[in-house]
Amino acid sequence: MKKKCPECGDNIIGRIDKVFCSDSCRNTYNNQLNKDHKNLIRNINNRLRKNYRILDELNPKEKIRIDKYRLTAKGFDFDHFTSTYTTKAGKVYYFVYNQGYLPLEDDYYALVKRGV
Repeated sequence: MKKKCPECGDNIIGRIDKVFCSDSCRNTYNNQLNKDHKNLIRNINNRLRKNYRILDELNPKEKIRIDKYRLTAKGFDFDHFTSTYTTKAGKVYYFVYNQGYLPLEDDYYALVKRGV
């Protein structure tokens, strides 16, 4: 009995352990399998990616103080972050992966990078 391609249903010719009839079918199948089925997940990932790029661009030297206007002018969204860190003194750092920010007085923020 010949094996059938799970994507298009054609007969598979070649090695005995071959799963797809072509690279195109393999790519199409895996793209469908791995795609985000919910727009919510895709939108959150895009927002996190944008926030990360903004923090990385504005903080080239590991630590900097910056005003809120510069962050918001670039489209930074303060509602999306990946983790928080609370110091012993009670200060809360918000992180987007290894890029973080700490709210300061007078609408300023300290941007920091966590070691990888």
